[in-house]
Amino acid sequence: MARLLQDPSKLHPSEWYTANNMQCASTESQKSRSECMIAESWRLVDEIEKTTQKTQSDVNKKLEQRREEIKFWKQELDNKLGQIVHETEMLLTFKKRLERALEGCKEPLVIAQKCLLYRQRRVGIDLVHDEVEQELVKEAEVLQGIIALLGHTLEQTNEQIRRNRSAKYSLDMDLKDKFTALTIDDYCASLTNDTPHIIYADNAMKLEGNFVSPEDWIDFSNLNVEKADKQRNNSLALKALIDSILSQTANDMRKQCEMVNAAFRNRVKEVKDAKHKLETLLAMVMDETASQEKNIAALKKAIADKEGPVKVAQTRLEARNHRPNLELCYDTVHSSLMSEVQEINKNIQRQDALAQAQEELKALSRRQLSLEEEIKVKENSLYIDEVLCMQMRESVCINNY
Repeated sequence: MARLLQDPSKLHPSEWYTANNMQCASTESQKSRSECMIAESWRLVDEIEKTTQKTQSDVNKKLEQRREEIKFWKQELDNKLGQIVHETEMLLTFKKRLERALEGCKEPLVIAQKCLLYRQRRVGIDLVHDEVEQELVKEAEVLQGIIALLGHTLEQTNEQIRRNRSAKYSLDMDLKDKFTALTIDDYCASLTNDTPHIIYADNAMKLEGNFVSPEDWIDFSNLNVEKADKQRNNSLALKALIDSILSQTANDMRKQCEMVNAAFRNRVKEVKDAKHKLETLLAMVMDETASQEKNIAALKKAIADKEGPVKVAQTRLEARNHRPNLELCYDTVHSSLMSEVQEINKNIQRQDALAQAQEELKALSRRQLSLEEEIKVKENSLYIDEVLCMQMRESVCINNY
């Protein structure tokens, strides 16, 4: 009956309690491990979150620093660009001044050359290399030298403008790149974890393209700034040089122009004085000619007036030669008649005075012609210097450009 009551396939109650205890123990152990794992997971999540936030915050700070750095260099480049643009505009103004000054030299040079050409028309003794001609030649040389100097300075100015524009181009390109980079970094700074349309970009981690070091980046912009500063300083020096050249050349031109004008005034006065003296001499010669003509007329009349007395004396002698015999006496009357005839004949034969007078009259006539010709020479010289040259030179205007 006891065998029937005990089934060998059934477990002992102790085993049941043991199995239940083991299940509890295993479950508690698993639960403990799971709780530890959960705690570790939350700790890890918290640590990762803090690390991510810290890293992202650090990146944001560096991004902000980078933006400020770009803004700084952009401002520097903007300042240098404004300065170089201003200097270029000023240099263009100075270029126009040079061009006007160069153009202003042409008319005085043409006038100086025309004066030299006109004065070649002087004739006779007046065709002289006088002070006026010396000063005119010097004026032409001064003007040609100034034209050459201004032309060379204009070439320097054009070259400096080209260099300024080259520096401006470099600044413009750098500024354009800085603007693009700042726009990109501004966009990056605006991104947050909640910004829509942010994406995964696996290829972003690849360092492709022409990346440069921060030092090279700074050196590049610094080089552009230094280049702009150098060209700006060169422009300032060139402007000072142009100012000096324009002032000095204007003074030189004005001084030489006055030297020429003074030489003209002195020469005209000298020629007028000479002409006045010649006219005085001509009047004197004409008076002397009139006197000599009267003298010749008087001499001729005197000779003619002696014909009667000589005829009377000779007739008396002829008649007394016919006295008869001893009456043909060489008395005092005959002696006086002989002396009278001899004296009159002697005076009549002294026609050399008349010949000399006539020669003097011819000489006076030649002198008159010579003086009249010389006066015409002086009138021609005065017309050239006073009318053609001096009036033409009144149009010469030397300005400070």
